[in-house]
Order: sequence, then C-alpha cells, then structure tokens
Amino acid sequence: MATAFVTGGSGFVGANLVRALVGRGWTVRALVRGAAENLDGLPVERVHGDLFSPELPERLRDCDALFHVAAFYSLRRRDAAEVMRANVGGTQAILAAALAAHVPRVVYTSSVAAIGVRADGRPADETYQSPPAALVGVYKQSKFAAEEAARAAARAGLDVVIVNPSTPIGPWDRKPTPTGEIIVRFATGRMPGYVETGLNVVDVADVVAGHLLAYEHGETGERYILGGENIDLLALLNRLAPLVGRPAPRLRIPYPVALAYATVAESLAMLRGVQPDVEVEAVRMSRQRMFYDIAKARETLGYTPGPIAPALEAAVAWFREHGMLTSP
Repeated sequence: MATAFVTGGSGFVGANLVRALVGRGWTVRALVRGAAENLDGLPVERVHGDLFSPELPERLRDCDALFHVAAFYSLRRRDAAEVMRANVGGTQAILAAALAAHVPRVVYTSSVAAIGVRADGRPADETYQSPPAALVGVYKQSKFAAEEAARAAARAGLDVVIVNPSTPIGPWDRKPTPTGEIIVRFATGRMPGYVETGLNVVDVADVVAGHLLAYEHGETGERYILGGENIDLLALLNRLAPLVGRPAPRLRIPYPVALAYATVAESLAMLRGVQPDVEVEAVRMSRQRMFYDIAKARETLGYTPGPIAPALEAAVAWFREHGMLTSP
C-alpha cells in the first residue's frame, strides 16, 4: 500500500485531495496545524508541525509521494513578509526534506497566480510568464518564487512536478477561499454590486484528479494548468442566482470607485486590527481577466475537467450545511 505525505491537508484543496487518496487505498500522513476539522473522521495520520519542522525528513523517509499543497494566502500588505516566508521559504524547506528523505516523486501545488495574465486578454498557457514585477501582489510573486524553488529542486535531483490550479470551487472550503467568499457574500446579500472581471473556474474534484494525473504522468520540472471554464464574474453570479434564491447584482462598480473604497477599508481595518472588507490587491487583480488554456494538461496528462454547475451546487450545499449562508 502506497503512502502519501500531504501538506495543507486540512485546507480546501488538501482536504479534497486527502479524501481522494484515501478512496484509492493510499495511506495518508498529513502535516497539520491546529484542529484540522476538515480531516475529522478520516483514517489519516496527523503530523503536527509546520514546513520548517526539523523532523520532516524522518517523517517523509518511507513515503512514496509528497503532495505539497500548503500555502499562506493573504492580500493584506501587513502579511507580506509572512506570505513570502511560508510560500517560498516553506517550499524550499519541505522540498529539501523530501530530497534528504529520497521521496520518489513530489507534486507541488503552485497556482495560475504564478503565471500571470496576458496583456491582450487571451488565455495564458504554461509557456507564458508575466514578468515577476508585473504580478499583482505579494501572494502572486511568492508563488512565482516558490515555482523557481521547485525547478531548482528538480535540477538538484528531486522528481518534482508542478501543477497550477486556477479558481477551484466545491465542498470543504472551510476558511473560505476568496472564491468561496464570493459565493458566501453573494448568497447572504453582501454583494450590492460587481466589478467587471473574469476568472477561470474549476471543480475542486477536477483539480484533485489533476494532482493524481500529474503524479502518474507528469514530467519532472514541468508545470500543468489545472483549470476549467473561463467566465466573467457577472455570468458566474447569474449561474449562482437560482441556487441561492437571489438575483445577480445589476450595479457595475467602476474600478476607481472600488479601488478608493478598498484603500479606505484596508486602512481602517489595519487600525482596528480586523480583516478588511475588501483588499486593495484584490481590486487591482480584478482589473485583469484571469483566463487560462488547459490544452497541455488535457493532452499530456489526460486531464478532462467537467462542467462547473455541479461544483457550484456542491459548494452552495456545503456552505449551507455548515451554517455559512445565514443572512446577516
């Protein structure tokens, strides 16, 4: 029976990946911090610690695979140093531990954030790369730097494959993620307007399937976009509307207005020590249409994502079941 070590196993993608691995008969060892409620009831060995824990090479020694899913997502300017430490330093540390432990294969979960977007609005593929300085916000820059660390580890002899999920949706989004937050805000009447932007949306189950395909068929040092459907935000809200019983907003918020609001909101939140309603970096990102081309993963991995409608239904049902769609 094969053994997988999963970092970030109690997060959104990680929790879905752990369930898929268990369902396939893998023995799973998950690195966790805190209560890790997303893993409750699963036959998973929990390893308490972080990516810098000195005992990780020993805990990885008998593993057949490492799935490095953990990442720190924040767009707040005050979190910039910790984002870089966790996403870049943490990736370097866990890959060094895997190399020392002679782990046969590693799948590193990057993000399309590391790739950036094309200036002409066309979907980007794995061959495209925005200049690092053009990546909006420290999170995107940290994922680019972490990919560079993964490629360096591959050159040093570690068999590591890189996957770049786009914008997954589905169950077990406990935090929730920024996309999950869009669903929750809209469903609870906290989205009076929308900004004109676009996303590549994908079922988290397809992202998990892509991880397993990358483990089985991916080429060392290569990146594979795990995306789904390119869709404008308003079109996405129109698809959500019948699921939550609420019409999509009609008010389009101009970019300068959204940016001014976010600047004030984030400044006040920093003074009060609370989470801002909207981050400046999120508004800056919204100016770009984040569309992606999945042809490489489809052709070389056999990656075949399905429609996003079932994922939207599953996400809404999970949020409702866990009391997150109660209107204020």
